[in-house]
Amino acid sequence: MKKKTWIILIMAIALVAAGVWVWKFRDEGSVVILQTEQPHAGTLSNSVTATGTIQPVDTVAVGTQVSGTIKSVYADFNSTVKKGQLLAQLDKSLLEAQVQQITANLQQARANAVYQKSNFERQEQLFKVGAISRAEYETALYQYTSGNDNVTGIIAQLSSAKKNLSFADIYSPIDGTVLSRSVSEGQTVAASFSTPTLFSIAKDLTKMQVQASVDEADIGNVKKGQRVTFTVDAFPEDSFQGTVLEVRLKPTTSSNVVNYTTIIDAPNADMKLKPGMTANIIIYTKEIQNALIISAKALQFQPDSVLGKIYQVQGGKMGSPHNRPMPGNGKPGNAPAMPADSATKENKGLVWVKKDTSIIATPVTTGMNDETEVQVLSGLNENDIVVTGYEQLSQKEAKQKGTASSPFMPKRPAGNNRRNNPPPPGG
Repeated sequence: MKKKTWIILIMAIALVAAGVWVWKFRDEGSVVILQTEQPHAGTLSNSVTATGTIQPVDTVAVGTQVSGTIKSVYADFNSTVKKGQLLAQLDKSLLEAQVQQITANLQQARANAVYQKSNFERQEQLFKVGAISRAEYETALYQYTSGNDNVTGIIAQLSSAKKNLSFADIYSPIDGTVLSRSVSEGQTVAASFSTPTLFSIAKDLTKMQVQASVDEADIGNVKKGQRVTFTVDAFPEDSFQGTVLEVRLKPTTSSNVVNYTTIIDAPNADMKLKPGMTANIIIYTKEIQNALIISAKALQFQPDSVLGKIYQVQGGKMGSPHNRPMPGNGKPGNAPAMPADSATKENKGLVWVKKDTSIIATPVTTGMNDETEVQVLSGLNENDIVVTGYEQLSQKEAKQKGTASSPFMPKRPAGNNRRNNPPPPGG
């Protein structure tokens, strides 16, 4: 009797264990969850990226035309200067001595000219009465003319010496800000072969420009007047605005890569931008405002037999579950691939619209394509629910994702809305 009780107890435990195992590890089946979105209005754009250097619009290098020793410096780094303001002064002692010496030479030349004039007039009278020969008369005339020419030459030397003396005072040629100072008091500068730069002055730091290097593969789409945004490392959270001013025709080659210099206007009213900063640039080569947009993977989606068991597939052809393109990868299953630069060219495509328990093939006409999102010209409206893909999940995985187990529950696709395009309502 006792043995039978033990057998019954063991069998009961085995049945309970089997029930727990079945409840714990039973096949829960799978749930098919559609990934959908709704067309939404937004800005679609094609862009070119580049890097560049921020520079003042107009920078003047101030130098000296005469050699000498710097006696005084009246401006320093970041000084705000006005046109005609004295920036520095060279030692004038040698230049002043030269002016004095030439002035003395001029006085001697003028005295000699007066004497030669008097001598010529006297010799001319004697020649008229035949008291002297013609040779003596012509000698007097030559000495008189040479004396006058000597005065004229020394006057020119004096003017040059005075001009050199004036060059000892270095004045600012423009209103602006001193970016660099290359000299100090007591330093000797030599202007024998080239003009040494003493100061570098930026005209207006509230108006900056970016000198960008654009690759030859992208330069064909860059034109004057296009909108530009850029960031600098000093202010990573700020986005600065600009406009393309000029595309220079002279190429530069670095590591066998040909680049073209593009000048971008960059207003700097808040003075955040400083000369020499590196800018990370986006040039918007084409933009469409208020475009009706869907993600590019909506054109790649094609329903298969898995969805055919749950939904009524109307129009089009179903593909194989094994050949179903992953979201964001592969080419469209129902439409030819479109080039990214297709802002004006119209293309035909096919998307699948969910209505109740049906998935309906809907032809669309598309326009611009930035390889992530596509402009829809006709065939859809903002109330349509466009299928972009689906997922097969177990009941447990579906609960962990916080989704219902109904196969008709749509799911918003993630990672397809760009910064300028708000998410579609109710998608």
